[in-house]
Amino acid sequence: MAKPNKRGKSLWLIGLLIVLFSVGSSIGVYLLMDSQQEASADEEQSEPEEAPDPIFVEIEPFTVNLQDDEYRERLLYVGLSLKVGDDKTKEILEQYMPEVRSRLLMLLSDQEVGALVEPKGKQRLANQILELFDEPLAEPQPTLDITGVLFSEFIVQ
Repeated sequence: MAKPNKRGKSLWLIGLLIVLFSVGSSIGVYLLMDSQQEASADEEQSEPEEAPDPIFVEIEPFTVNLQDDEYRERLLYVGLSLKVGDDKTKEILEQYMPEVRSRLLMLLSDQEVGALVEPKGKQRLANQILELFDEPLAEPQPTLDITGVLFSEFIVQ
C-alpha cells in the first residue's frame, strides 16, 4: 500500500506544478500585454511633432548673358530662393546680398546654353550655387545652413 500513496503524492505534486506554471504564465502574458497597451496609449497621447516653418531667402530675378558656341547672344532670366535652416543664416545672406548676387552673376554667366535647358543641367546648376557658399562671405563667419536652391523663374532665350 505504500506505493499507491507515494504515487498519489507525486501526481498531486505534478498537478500542483502544472497549475503554478499556468498561473505564472498567465501573469507574465497579462503584464506584457498591459505594458504594451500603456506604451501605445502614451504614443497616442503625445501630439505629433510639427515640421518647423521653412525659411527662405528670396533673390530678386536678374538677367545674364550666356555662353554660346555659335557666338549668338543668349540670355538667362532667373529668379531663385535659397532654403535655409536657421534665422542666423538668413540674416547673414540678407546682409551680404550684393556679394551673393555678384557670385551668382559670375556663376550664371559662365554657363552654357545647352546644359541649362536640360533638367540635369538645372540640378547641376543648383548644386554649383550651393557650392558658392562654401567660401565665406566674411571673416569670421559661422557656417551657413543652406539646404536647397529653388528656381521660381527660369527662362533661357
